[in-house]
Amino acid sequence: QVQLVESGGGLVQPGGSLRLSCAPSKGIFGLYAMGWYRQAPGKQRELVATVTTGGSTNYADSVKGRFTISRENGKLMVHLQMNSLKPEDTAVYYCNFQTVQQPYWGQGTQVTVSS
Repeated sequence: QVQLVESGGGLVQPGGSLRLSCAPSKGIFGLYAMGWYRQAPGKQRELVATVTTGGSTNYADSVKGRFTISRENGKLMVHLQMNSLKPEDTAVYYCNFQTVQQPYWGQGTQVTVSS
């Protein structure tokens, strides 16, 4: 069974940066998009950013200009560079791979922005 393995979460001060990474435990077929979602306590999971295998990106308005999503198609990896972090970015961040067969989700990595 394929698992998505996330890394890079942690505690950072406001204004700081973090880089999240995600890769599958084995090969995935039919992949067409990768992305990051987040869920804060008491809130619904929301889209942060997505990137297609063709390179098209989409960002939530709240992170535009601060976060950058990138992918390595050959390695099936996706990254999320997060700059100028704010306390409201605090959440569990989930990696997502969309394939023609099914979506895959990571287990989540905690990002906490606090002084």
